Amino acid sequence: MITENLEQLRKELPANVRLLAVSKFQPIDRILEAYQAGQRLFGENRPQELAAKAVQLPQDIEWHFIGHLQTNKLKMVLPYAALVESVDSQHLLEAVDDWGKTHDKVIPVLLELHIGAEETKQGFYEEEVLDILFNADKYKFIRFCGLMGMASHTDDEEMVRADFIRISSYLDYLRDLFPELEDFKELSIGMSEDWRIAVGCGSTQVRIGSAIFGPRV
Repeated sequence: MITENLEQLRKELPANVRLLAVSKFQPIDRILEAYQAGQRLFGENRPQELAAKAVQLPQDIEWHFIGHLQTNKLKMVLPYAALVESVDSQHLLEAVDDWGKTHDKVIPVLLELHIGAEETKQGFYEEEVLDILFNADKYKFIRFCGLMGMASHTDDEEMVRADFIRISSYLDYLRDLFPELEDFKELSIGMSEDWRIAVGCGSTQVRIGSAIFGPRV
């Protein structure tokens, strides 16, 4: 099933959109099935789980961290993650930069934009992202690579599309404003239930779990 699901997704996804397989809570054998089907990009949202899987699974896997990251868990994530997609606070950003300085490693990150209607969602507001990028030079061990966001949790496709257009338009605005940030081009939007809408709004990467691995039990 995993192999067939991946094949179907690859047929539908445009060539310029990367497929991130969300492997949280999935056992090693199911991740290996996806790996053997050619998948190399995986996302985890729990630090302990990422650290454990990264040392057990093939070393050519590209791991992304997509969950809320506490500063006391950086040592479980930053040695392994090729991209931290969920930097959602100034405090976390500074802690990641400090870790990078200590370990002489530049950390690629996405800034998580708060775009959904729910107040409980993590992330920056637009003006906060603007302030960070105006001061990007102070973060010597951060590479700003783009934005990540989640649409409002709703069945209203027009509301979801409006959320995605908002973040996509904001990425375009920031790229025009900060042309010196050459890597600031990734737009991680879209999950199993709304990835097609996200692709239509300019997503460069979709984060898909249940449409690959099946519903969580």
